[in-house]
Amino acid sequence: MAKAARQDQPRSSVWLEGKAHRRRGGGQPSGLDRARIIDVTVRLLDAEGLPKFSMRRLAGELDVTAMSVYWYVDTKDDLLELALDQVMGEVRLPDPDAGEDWRDQVRALAREYRTLLVRHPWVSALVGVFLNIGPNNLAFSRVVQRVVRRTGLPAKRMTSTISAVFQFVYGYGTLEGHLASRAAAGGLSVDEYFQQALNTVTAAPQAAEVLQESREIMAARGGDTVAEMLERDFEFALELLIAGIEAMVVRERQVSGEEAAPEAVEAPQAPEAPAAPEAPGES
Repeated sequence: MAKAARQDQPRSSVWLEGKAHRRRGGGQPSGLDRARIIDVTVRLLDAEGLPKFSMRRLAGELDVTAMSVYWYVDTKDDLLELALDQVMGEVRLPDPDAGEDWRDQVRALAREYRTLLVRHPWVSALVGVFLNIGPNNLAFSRVVQRVVRRTGLPAKRMTSTISAVFQFVYGYGTLEGHLASRAAAGGLSVDEYFQQALNTVTAAPQAAEVLQESREIMAARGGDTVAEMLERDFEFALELLIAGIEAMVVRERQVSGEEAAPEAVEAPQAPEAPAAPEAPGES
């Protein structure tokens, strides 16, 4: 008798024991293959969200019986893990050997990951649930590690640096994706949803003081739309992290008594601002 999986044990992976490429023999329904099943799974997850997804719902969309899907995947979890790795393949990866500045490549990876989380809000709920050892996720992880190695930080600081950047992006992209999903569920644009939420908070006496203190900060940030506000916040926060990495490179080198590598610590110079024109009447 097979033993039931313990809840405190890591979830297994579709990528183990060749399950990702296995197909049951004989009797497969015509017009159906694993690639189509995964494509439709992603489309349903994007449109309806993870809580509403089921094998029965998927089979209805494919116009087959639920049992037909099981010719190609063993479990719903296996299918979700396949879908997770498929969308990870949408991330455009920089070439760590291309000679580009590591700062630009960290920015590119962070923006790509954020875009993925917003485009597919269900991804954030699955990250950490599965082992994530599919080929696309491994390719992403490898590039991230190789880019961060070029910062000049010692190997013992690699995981901390990766966590600082990509857990920030994960949190930011997750909340941004939730915001878009809640607005869409209410038939509203993100700006309309935000305004309704702001009106609700304004009407709450217990929030009046905090909201009043926030008005100046929000006005100073600027942005005519929620998208512009989110973009400004994300980009500045990302620059704070990059500046922090640069500072820690210098600190780690000082602690170890080494000189910092120029590429690791010298930030690209901003172009000089043009001289202000003389006012009329000045000589």
